[in-house]
Amino acid sequence: MTNDFSLHPVDLTSAAAIAASGLRYDLVDTSNRAAFEAWFQADSRGFHGPSMSKEQVDSNFAGVTYRRTIGVWDDRLVAPEVPVATTSSWTEQLTVPGGQSIDAWAISSVTVSPTHRRRGIARSLLEGELRSAAAMGLPMAMLTVSESTIYGRFGFGQAVFAADLTIDTTRASLVAHERRGTLQHVSPTVFVSEAPPVFERIRLATPGQIKVWPLRWEQMAGTAPGDEEYTKNTRVVRFDDESGTPRGFVVYRVKGGGADFTHHKLTVDYLLAETPEAYEALWRFVLEVDLVREVKAELRSIDEPLLWLLSDMRAAQVSPIDHLWLRILDVPASLTARTYSGAAELGFDVSDDLGFAHGRFVLSTDEGGMPQVRPVEEFPATIASVALSVNELSSLYLGGVTVSALVAAGRITELTEGAAAVVERVFHAPTTPWLSIWF
Repeated sequence: MTNDFSLHPVDLTSAAAIAASGLRYDLVDTSNRAAFEAWFQADSRGFHGPSMSKEQVDSNFAGVTYRRTIGVWDDRLVAPEVPVATTSSWTEQLTVPGGQSIDAWAISSVTVSPTHRRRGIARSLLEGELRSAAAMGLPMAMLTVSESTIYGRFGFGQAVFAADLTIDTTRASLVAHERRGTLQHVSPTVFVSEAPPVFERIRLATPGQIKVWPLRWEQMAGTAPGDEEYTKNTRVVRFDDESGTPRGFVVYRVKGGGADFTHHKLTVDYLLAETPEAYEALWRFVLEVDLVREVKAELRSIDEPLLWLLSDMRAAQVSPIDHLWLRILDVPASLTARTYSGAAELGFDVSDDLGFAHGRFVLSTDEGGMPQVRPVEEFPATIASVALSVNELSSLYLGGVTVSALVAAGRITELTEGAAAVVERVFHAPTTPWLSIWF
């Protein structure tokens, strides 16, 4: 990762708006451990987390200070060095349809202290991030959200959904297949060193995935300090193919049991599989662990293949959630970064209250799905065209949201009859978008 973006100055419009409230908006000097610790403690507090230990601060100081870190301070407080609002951001690679990736501005750690609500701080922070990303020439912004009612007003749209699975192991049997390859327990440190190369070999196959930074692998494995209960209960199993090459991992914990020792609950914290054989073997292992009555797995794909491997699909309760939100800033750059399903010529009349993506655009694709985009004053009468806001265009971008649903909800308007069906066909992604982590 590079950090050329980390010192990009704060947005002057947001700085002026926050200053008008008697507050100070600025970059955090992440080379200054004390300044970063004060910001990090505020970030944790904003998500109702505990005070961070020295070891946790040290870990994050080594792991995420490459990011562009911003705080808002109130110099009238007893502890003026602790910010009352936070955000961090960085340039990340987002996988798009066609086995490619696009530079996107990843926004994280958006918090505002309850003591400083309703002063326009969150709006200034988010609009400042969007203006900064646009100034750096980034075509898109993205975030995963803890509160889903906030981000639509800034032009973000839900683009990738995930599913939480709760599986009754007494009903969840898999069809028997000949098992090839080897399953074995390995240490969390082996996972941290060996899982990233496996992930990188398959990352571009699934729209919505992003690169995973080293500290996140450590956190998933329980090797990063902070949650001793998680660390001591974490187990890792690796699947090797017949040649001995690692092809997948599952990170899991088993707890509970009580008086009836057969009622343990197993939590899948991360399951990574490069091949169908690895996928089936790891899920079979999880579902056949002795003395376990229930398996829980969060943040899985809404099109999880496991459901089709189960002899009784009703053994799994599926709870979908919105996960990755996208915000297109540059329409031509974003639309030309992915490939499409066949040839077409489409018109998009895009509205954007913040002005970044506002305008009319024609997307032309050839038989191979390769695109060209041009802004226009008016659409040619012969092309299929629709009117929508940047929120809806961002939701459609990865091919996991149907146009027909947005038309039925009144979120997209057909300007020419039958245009929605054409957009649906062209934007469809053969692989369901999925993002396997939070950021």
